[in-house]
Amino acid sequence: MKISINHYYYYFATLAILLVVPSDAQLSSTFYDSTCPDALSTIRTSIRQAVTNEQRMAASLVRLHFHDCFVQGCDASILLDDTTGERAALQNGDSVRGFEVVEDAKQAVEAVCPGVVSCADVLAVAARDATVAVGGQSWTVNLGRRDSPAAATRALAENDLPRFTDPLPTLISNFENKNLNERDLVALSGSHTIGQARCVTFRDRIYGNESIDPDFAITRRRNCPESGGNGNLAPLDEVTPNSFDNTYFRNLQSLRGLLESDQVLFSGGSTDSIVQEYIDNPDRFLSDFGSAMIKMGDIEPLTGGAGLIRRTCGSSN
Repeated sequence: MKISINHYYYYFATLAILLVVPSDAQLSSTFYDSTCPDALSTIRTSIRQAVTNEQRMAASLVRLHFHDCFVQGCDASILLDDTTGERAALQNGDSVRGFEVVEDAKQAVEAVCPGVVSCADVLAVAARDATVAVGGQSWTVNLGRRDSPAAATRALAENDLPRFTDPLPTLISNFENKNLNERDLVALSGSHTIGQARCVTFRDRIYGNESIDPDFAITRRRNCPESGGNGNLAPLDEVTPNSFDNTYFRNLQSLRGLLESDQVLFSGGSTDSIVQEYIDNPDRFLSDFGSAMIKMGDIEPLTGGAGLIRRTCGSSN
């Protein structure tokens, strides 16, 4: 049978498309039920121990998952040990942490079922289990992500990640670009009910900012001088810094948000009503936070034949 040049062209063009277009396979909470049934319990045990050792780690793991998903999708690219890529972004430099905890959890899973569970899924589950470990409400993590073979660029990270100085319209637009709405923005910001921030991120707010409680500013200045001490830490929620609750929102109502990007959520804008709702109904906050984390975890995952399963999270296979 004679095959025309057009048939050859069609065949190779179709093959090329199949090779470069990511699979549209869907994430599923039961993805590892048959291939690695002990995966979730293994991750949970590892993360609980890490948070017991250092409670601040809970916030760090939630933030790590957030910073992964907002740049190139939830593909564990931020875990790659690439000092020139996304880790070097201004929003990440000297602040993202918890890599060794995720690696420990990954290796614990590798010991049970090698080459099956992605680092991206380990990180997504770790963020959930870390939240629960400090009193937060659980949610169902969808699974089946695969890992990126390369880190995202620094430029992409600096473009996509929100900044602590962003005004409300910029934050709203940033989240909308990731298919997250204003309620998701406020709920996810509520993760600042745990964790700490560096002096360099809130210095401008505590010196000369009018939209801040003066006593709060004075307290924060004690460990954050006008110059120097950039790495000095302060709790994002000074009241219950190690408990996942709604106190963060009460702080905003009292003009005690530590970061400018915190306080703008309650500053006469469109998100004020959501903050007030979470003050009045803490259970709604916990529920919405879980829903927002599920939506965030669905940002551009690699699935099916796309990506790979990294054996170690810090390097490609």
